[in-house]
Amino acid sequence: MHSTARGEGRRLAARHRNIELGLLALAVAVCLAGHIEADLALTGKLPPGLLVHGLSLGALAGVAHLAVRRFAPYADPLILPLGVFLTGFGLVLLDRLDISYKAAHSAKGDYQKLPAAPSQLMWVFLSVAAAIALIVLVKHHRFFQRYVYLLMAGALILLAAPVASPSDSFGAKRWIRLFGLSFEPDEFVKVAITIFFAGYLMASRDALALAGRKIWGMTLPRGRHAGPVLAIWVVSLLVLIFERDLGTSLIFFGVFIVMLYVATERTSWVVLGLLMAVGGAAVVGTVEPHVHGRVEAWLHPLDYYKPVHDQAISEQPAEALFSLGTGHLTGTGLGSGRPWLIGFAGRSDFIFTTIGEELGLAGVTAVLMVYVLLIQRGLRTAVGLTDPFGKLLATGLSAALALQIFVVVGGVSGLVPLTGKALPFLAAGGSSLLANWLMVALLIKLSDSSGRTALEPAQPSPEPLPARAAPAPADRAPDGPAPAWAPTDPGATDPSAVTELHPAQGRTPAAFRPATPGGADPSAVTELRPAYGHTPAAPLPSGPQGGHTPAAPQYGHPPGPATT
Repeated sequence: MHSTARGEGRRLAARHRNIELGLLALAVAVCLAGHIEADLALTGKLPPGLLVHGLSLGALAGVAHLAVRRFAPYADPLILPLGVFLTGFGLVLLDRLDISYKAAHSAKGDYQKLPAAPSQLMWVFLSVAAAIALIVLVKHHRFFQRYVYLLMAGALILLAAPVASPSDSFGAKRWIRLFGLSFEPDEFVKVAITIFFAGYLMASRDALALAGRKIWGMTLPRGRHAGPVLAIWVVSLLVLIFERDLGTSLIFFGVFIVMLYVATERTSWVVLGLLMAVGGAAVVGTVEPHVHGRVEAWLHPLDYYKPVHDQAISEQPAEALFSLGTGHLTGTGLGSGRPWLIGFAGRSDFIFTTIGEELGLAGVTAVLMVYVLLIQRGLRTAVGLTDPFGKLLATGLSAALALQIFVVVGGVSGLVPLTGKALPFLAAGGSSLLANWLMVALLIKLSDSSGRTALEPAQPSPEPLPARAAPAPADRAPDGPAPAWAPTDPGATDPSAVTELHPAQGRTPAAFRPATPGGADPSAVTELRPAYGHTPAAPLPSGPQGGHTPAAPQYGHPPGPATT
């Protein structure tokens, strides 16, 4: 029975891997079709190096699939194809924008004429290789549980490093430049911080779940237990003040509140977190000029076209609205719009306007649904896991991805102020792509543990010993009905009762205990271990003088003659 269940689980896992392979082929094919369509619309010719590009992307996806098939065979079959599709589609958009930027900025001679797709393709290979290395080298996700405080220390150092930068980029201090290279440490900080939060909340969830006093009908946490939330809130405000990075601050604090709610199941933490986030953002948005300018551009995007307006307001929010409005329902067609007019941010967070203008509302909905599906698979993984650390880690990674998509898409569409964060997988940027693929690899390992729990049965216990037949009770009347615990045939064992019993223990097997209305089915499979626990004895009837019935004979032996 056990080997059959295990074999069925392995067959189902192999079927999942075959589904994953088919979805990977579909994702690569769709990306190549988009690549061809965009170049035909822009140049009238097939893209150069199409065969090499297609084979390279397909080979990279195939190697990742083989790694998952070998080292994470029970993983969710959708996570890897969704990541491959988003990454490949991002390459399509960047290549399409490179052609337009080159044509528009060649005469100007500025940096915007330089292509972004070749460097992004290099980062795709590095990112997928790092994800494969994590899948192969990390045997279980609880490996990270040992280093949560070390990861937290490294994350804080990376988070504070941009403050020492002598200059900022586009109003925010978000980059670190070393040896001619630049990267965004906050992209890696969100992964490390999520791992730390999972380990910390797993150890402290009981204390954080304790109820405090009620105020206005809402139970607030105790003051000493609110300390961690206040500390995270202060760190988020410091990032917002000194680095002027609204997006990282919102993601950093939002992930903690989401994971805190999952760990404690108390809505008071969510309410308290929202009040602290709104209050802190309002204060910093009032006193910090760069953040204040982004809030003003969000509230009054068309003021840029007034003769006199706030110099902190840029033209990008208004241009993004014009671009999205041009797309209507189905868009102008891939390669037929003018998203490059937005300027330098068209390859970063404003790459979302390219989708809206050239693919319309239908394309925007499709891309957002792909994101939602990836987040849903992460949350489904969290539900299937049995250990608290894995549950919190899968929830935190999914929440980090969801919050970053929300602040980027919301900023471009005018729902929230602009944050300048890169749209995951689609926007240009090696740091963002590498961090997001590390998140994909972690979700794959987490889903492998979840699938293994669901599909692979537990380790078998030793084979039970056959039960002996129970003797007929000595005190049963000859013409009375047999009690419920007596077998039909005194010389045979009930085949439905699988029992392990040591004769020397003198215990009654479960299949022969008296049946009670609320008790277990006497035909149920039962395993009694002599070394663990004892079968509760039935109450002994009292005699007329309060005495007790003589002890029953030892199981397996007929009652002997009375002795004096």
